[in-house]
Amino acid sequence: MARSQAFAKLVRKPKFKVRHHNRCPVCGRPRGFYRKFNLCRICLRLLASRGDLPGVIKASW
Repeated sequence: MARSQAFAKLVRKPKFKVRHHNRCPVCGRPRGFYRKFNLCRICLRLLASRGDLPGVIKASW
């Protein structure tokens, strides 16, 4: 129930522009959001490790 409400809020445009808060389109997480990829940190790591994000590689040294 709470998850579906979060997605409903994500789609709806806020009354005022400053009230906009970035959310991950995959899971709906409001924190840890990367604007460059439009994903949260958890989904970014998951997709990058699967190889679904072009140009992103795992760092190793």
